[in-house]
Amino acid sequence: MSTGHELAQVNIGRMLAPLDSPVMKDFMDGLDEVNAAADASEGFVWRLVGDDGDNATGFRFYGDEWLIVNMSVWTDAASLKSYVFGPAHRPFLQRRREWFEHLAEAITALWWVPAGGRPTVQDAEKRLTLLREKGPTAASFTMRTLFEPPA
Repeated sequence: MSTGHELAQVNIGRMLAPLDSPVMKDFMDGLDEVNAAADASEGFVWRLVGDDGDNATGFRFYGDEWLIVNMSVWTDAASLKSYVFGPAHRPFLQRRREWFEHLAEAITALWWVPAGGRPTVQDAEKRLTLLREKGPTAASFTMRTLFEPPA
């Protein structure tokens, strides 16, 4: 059943070292494979890519050159969860502390967008800020506290 909405997600990470450093090598070497798995996943709609049509590591978040952003749109939360905890992405998730600082505040936010809508990095900054300030609401929430799409 289509609701006329799709699920947008953003997650950020503060790198421990520059992208071209030995610390980040395994992360960068696996990024194309992980992105290709997302692109091929059931329920995948769109992901933020750079001008070269590749990964989005050139985007900055909150104006911080050490924060990188991942943003995508999915048909539903179940599809997103299946990918995030699936065989291609889970190993990256398990190794995230090798590449990224532990941040005390929220680093992932979800929200509903009209079908066909593509969020901007600025939209994502607003949603993550809202989640950090207000906690989960229908406007910005987490995988643990999901909200239904608007009627």
